[in-house]
Amino acid sequence: MTEFLAVGGERIAVLRRPGRTPGLMWLSGFRSDMTGSKATTVHEFGAAHGLAVTRFDYSGHGKSSGNYADGTISRWLAEAEAVFATTAGPQILIGSSMGGWIALLLVRALRARGIERMHGLVLIAPATDMTALMLSQMSKKVQKLLDKQGYVDTPSGYGPEPYRISKALIEDGKQHLLFGRAIETGCPVTILQGARDRDVPREHTMKLVQHLLTDPMTVTIIPDGEHRLSRPEDLKLLERAIEVMLSD
Repeated sequence: MTEFLAVGGERIAVLRRPGRTPGLMWLSGFRSDMTGSKATTVHEFGAAHGLAVTRFDYSGHGKSSGNYADGTISRWLAEAEAVFATTAGPQILIGSSMGGWIALLLVRALRARGIERMHGLVLIAPATDMTALMLSQMSKKVQKLLDKQGYVDTPSGYGPEPYRISKALIEDGKQHLLFGRAIETGCPVTILQGARDRDVPREHTMKLVQHLLTDPMTVTIIPDGEHRLSRPEDLKLLERAIEVMLSD
């Protein structure tokens, strides 16, 4: 049954199953929700192994209230923190694309408050510093349009509706950039990355690897993998990554 958590004036939809720890907490990507194939795989894995699983939708996504075009990294991070606070015991954060960036930001925020409940991170095509990456992929003409009207609509490779990117999202993202200094999570990190990913290129993920200087790390490059990594064989790799994390 879907629960709703009040965060910043929005109703954040949460799905959870009870179970033992370490629990699994899913963080979706931009314009994705907690009912996608990867999130469902995490839920089913948790059920098969008796693990607690927590999934949620950011505001403007899925069953949560709000408009995604009004969202910012600050807002979605605050929602992730609020949901994490409802969990108990050690957790494995599993973040896809933007969810990978938010997972890293969540760990940083928690550790700054002395909260060390992270058993590990599994990052799928992590879009670290996503807003800067988005800006770098825009032409000068599109960047000027973004400045002028406060948003741009960009084609989506995953559906007929374009993605609306707001200037507020890009500007807010600047205060959450991680590249340029060492990233310390205090836990093992596993990264799954498709070699044919056009949204988050392999080179971008390898830049993240270069910033993870102190944590045990495993990187799996999937030669024919694209951004979604939601084929049956990709989902098997995700399950295996969680299994290995549990054995650490």
